[in-house]
Amino acid sequence: MKLPIIKHLIQAGYDNDFFEEAIDVLDTYCESRGIKDEELDVIGEIISNLEGAMVVQDNIKYNNVPEKEALNAFMKRVVNAVN
Repeated sequence: MKLPIIKHLIQAGYDNDFFEEAIDVLDTYCESRGIKDEELDVIGEIISNLEGAMVVQDNIKYNNVPEKEALNAFMKRVVNAVN
């Protein structure tokens, strides 16, 4: 996951429905025949950024958390989950 990409997606003004549709398309693409492992890695990274954007956007929208705080809290969760 890349915080600058997640931030850009949020600031672009897309709603979660847009992110979900994009994830569905990418997921369907992954199920196609002939997809290489490198392509799957890239698509996985894109999907994780879209999912991250949805989580951060929900935190901003429903919990009234400022964008910067929501982004930082999300990345702390990600780092803690990896460790």
